[in-house]
Amino acid sequence: MTVETTDTAPATAHDRPGLLRRTAVPLGLLGGVAAAFAYVGTVDPNQPGHYPACPLLQVFGIYCPGCGGLRSAHAIVHGDLTTALGANALAVAGYVLFAVGWTVWAVRATRGLRGAPFGLRPGRTHLWALGAVVLVFTVVRNLPLGGFLHP
Repeated sequence: MTVETTDTAPATAHDRPGLLRRTAVPLGLLGGVAAAFAYVGTVDPNQPGHYPACPLLQVFGIYCPGCGGLRSAHAIVHGDLTTALGANALAVAGYVLFAVGWTVWAVRATRGLRGAPFGLRPGRTHLWALGAVVLVFTVVRNLPLGGFLHP
């Protein structure tokens, strides 16, 4: 007896893992991310002494692409999107992309679909474009005209 899936290959009833087994990894990742956000939401990064300072900022005086990421996560946990965007807009975009990607992954896992976890396989062009966005963000936030991007 075979059970038809929306995937290209049919799965037999004995081959199809249970719902918990299919969703264990996405749920485990969500638990880890939720725990990290809960910690950052509880321990305020705006108070000195809780987290290490950015070495790039300490040594060279320039903001890395991650500077302000903890403050933006803290603001997200507390529902303050404006402050989160002011602390690190790129990190907020990353949080949104992670949420969308995780949701797609979890839905696919729940439905028993096989293939790439997110249903997407970034090519070389995508990775270069992502690197270019991070580089431009980093350069602009360190220029005088990019003062609005400072954490």
